[in-house]
Amino acid sequence: MPNIKNPFHSHTHDASLEFSCGMRKPIVLMSMGAQERSGHEYQVMTKKYIRPLVEHALCVPVLAPTCFGVDDLALYLSMVDGVYLTGAGSNIDPSLYGQENLTPEKTQDQDRDRFDLPLIYAALEMGLPLFGICRGMQELNVALGGDMHQKLYALPGMREHREDYNASVTQQYADVHMVKMVADTWFAKLMQQEEIAVNSLHGQGIKTLGKGLQALAHAEDGLIEAVHLPEHKQFTLGVQWHPEWQAAQNPFSIRMFEAFGDACRQAVVQKIRK
Repeated sequence: MPNIKNPFHSHTHDASLEFSCGMRKPIVLMSMGAQERSGHEYQVMTKKYIRPLVEHALCVPVLAPTCFGVDDLALYLSMVDGVYLTGAGSNIDPSLYGQENLTPEKTQDQDRDRFDLPLIYAALEMGLPLFGICRGMQELNVALGGDMHQKLYALPGMREHREDYNASVTQQYADVHMVKMVADTWFAKLMQQEEIAVNSLHGQGIKTLGKGLQALAHAEDGLIEAVHLPEHKQFTLGVQWHPEWQAAQNPFSIRMFEAFGDACRQAVVQKIRK
């Protein structure tokens, strides 16, 4: 792959930008997910996703319920400087990428599907920085016309990417395999080494890349583990693992969230200059 430069990674993280020129903190949109508890319907967001956005990206989260449709999507986007698509326990509806559902036992969240795909289209059109984790990366791929392996664990030559449901949370989120960076990319430069160890808590993965997406990292079995959109001028990154987990203890996670935060700060600066 040719050397792909990204302007949001040409400098080191600089939290002082936040306070220069009377600049406010960036605001980042996070879409919530459905969860049923004791007969009540909830919209939820796990704290582990919010913490590194606040503590390392130095951004202010705005949480959007996905259960009321997209009528107010433009209003949400007018208020924010970036979009952060998190993981979740649910799978994307396979009909959105032309497949029958091979995992009916798994939870779906079609309200989130119907909210996040238009959100991705609009965010990319507006030039907003976009960071997707696990389901969020898969949503980016599906939104751009890609499809998914619904059962990685049933494919010959693929490792087991799912967590052990009987293990403790700490064990589930432990590093279990390596991912190798695509050489001569801004992401390889950001990570500062050719391979890093990551956790793995997913049964599905990218089969065919969506239009414009390029891989930034692969697992040992060849699975695409990180992607971006090199033809888009703004920061775009999707990763299949969970860098939000105990991010403060992981230098690679910190670099990702700092880079996203810096991109969102640049979005604020651009708004101020208009």
